[in-house]
Amino acid sequence: MAKKFENKDIGEESSEVPTQRKCGAMEVHHRLLAESESYVRARNQIENLALAYKKGFRAVSRTGIVRIPVVAHIVWNKEEENISDAQIQSQIDVLNEDFRKLNSDVSQVPSVWSDLTVDLGIEFFLATTDPDGNPTTGVTRTHTSVTSFSTDDRVKNESTGGKDAWPADSYLNMWVCKLSGGLLGYAQFPGGPAKTDGVVITHTGFGTTGTARPPFDGGRTATHEIGHWLDLYHIWGDELSFEDPCSRSDEVDDTPNQASANLGVPSFPHISCNNGPNGDMFVNYMDYVDDKCMVMFTQGQAIRINACLEGPRSSFLTATQKTEVERASSEGKMPMPK
Repeated sequence: MAKKFENKDIGEESSEVPTQRKCGAMEVHHRLLAESESYVRARNQIENLALAYKKGFRAVSRTGIVRIPVVAHIVWNKEEENISDAQIQSQIDVLNEDFRKLNSDVSQVPSVWSDLTVDLGIEFFLATTDPDGNPTTGVTRTHTSVTSFSTDDRVKNESTGGKDAWPADSYLNMWVCKLSGGLLGYAQFPGGPAKTDGVVITHTGFGTTGTARPPFDGGRTATHEIGHWLDLYHIWGDELSFEDPCSRSDEVDDTPNQASANLGVPSFPHISCNNGPNGDMFVNYMDYVDDKCMVMFTQGQAIRINACLEGPRSSFLTATQKTEVERASSEGKMPMPK
């Protein structure tokens, strides 16, 4: 097995490391809308379901913690891209802090929004069983002749130098590779093809150690992309408008209307779209700021995520409930009915 790379000095590669956040999720979304009628139908159904939860026509029924198995597909060309198990685990640790509101930097949230911060009740773990029922570390490693990938999903297919997905209804597939063009990552929204479902992160924006490089060495690129995987849009609203950028929406009520992406580390308040005095919620995970600046999800985003978990991603709820029953049975006690 090739030697893992633990030094953050990546020499000649440093000039290619992204310095501003760039996400390809919407590029993939619009490509699928153009290619697939079934995706168009699925997205319409998913949006209608999300709206029903948002308007209160349907109530969130899930209780307890949802635990999502992750498989990290490491697709590497140069040795430094074959990241260590420690770097992979550092990313899982960040996800479990961010999605449970256990991140210490949530204290950065301006007081005007502190009541909106939320524990999403979602935890992630590296899978322990593979699709054939065999024990696994939850990590696959693929040496490729491809020097870098883009948003065309080639990293998700063995025939194009990548790695095939594990079943998308049982695992969150996370591909880690070198991405080109300053791209930090991208995700596929729910409703797309199972064979390409998951998130892709460039290796220098993954986790907090090894090849992770500032300003994206806090593990927040994966938090952002999994937000998309759970049906969140960018906070400024993604759909194109030829009239007024302030007419766009992320379909969440408690995120202030915002004209465009924020980059770097803005100062509070940053006002756009007449949203003063508090301005843009640039501390949200779904903006484009540096890792050290994005620190929160909102209650409204939680509603949309729960609509996703009780709708297109419901297999993860079912699996969690089955595991709870099996654990209780093995301990000689059954969970109380809800």
